[in-house]
Amino acid sequence: MRVLGFLIATAWMAVLLPDPIADARDIKVPILVELFTSEGCSSCPPADAWLQQLDVSQPIAGAQVIVLSEHVDYWDHDGWKDPYSSSAFTDRQNGYVRNLRLTTPYTPQVIVDGQSELPLNDPKQASEIFLKAEKTAPVPVSISSTHVEANTPAILRAHIEADGSTEKRSSDIYAALALDHAESQVLHGENGGRRLTHVAVVEQITKVGKLEKGKIFSQNIQNNLKPGMDAKNLRLIVFVQQPDLGTVRGVALREIAQPNK
Repeated sequence: MRVLGFLIATAWMAVLLPDPIADARDIKVPILVELFTSEGCSSCPPADAWLQQLDVSQPIAGAQVIVLSEHVDYWDHDGWKDPYSSSAFTDRQNGYVRNLRLTTPYTPQVIVDGQSELPLNDPKQASEIFLKAEKTAPVPVSISSTHVEANTPAILRAHIEADGSTEKRSSDIYAALALDHAESQVLHGENGGRRLTHVAVVEQITKVGKLEKGKIFSQNIQNNLKPGMDAKNLRLIVFVQQPDLGTVRGVALREIAQPNK
């Protein structure tokens, strides 16, 4: 496991210069940024803060950066069990390491659009990765009719569409349910005594269908929410990803509406 000793959580974003062409466009290109993190890792809080700033500031002209915070579980044995951790996110990170032929999984580790590892300690290279992603032609993805029915358990319902009419290969469609904001008072481990905050903390990622090449996907989805989950603190992120954790071809974000009474 590699630990990044960086103290530049947000400073490097100043190098992301606006693209004059992008400034003239009304439609922003969505970019998916996945942060693999852990509350048991002392190098992760600066990355968590960076992700929150990236989510709020949206520094890339012509792009909408959609973030996911995925908490791995391999730090849980080191004195603090991260309440948001899951082996599923560890498996997802390991899949990227294999596919992108990276040296090792580590925290904090950032993957952009499923195809590039973003170096948090190299502002110039990070800028190039973001600006390259901003120039892609993504698959249009939309989320509509999103609401939570206050049953027992509460049920999230939404309608999703993806336009693969120009795609030359099929892709998988995923729905990620995430907490908009989360906080923890860490009692033990490397961050013992610290209060940590997070954004877009993924609760679950589910494969909901397949976008066939040259076709349009349209489907209603539903998901049972955990007891006590606050619908006002939820995000739904839907993304189209080529098979076996390949390139993310399109992504959309939707805030969850108030529960229906």
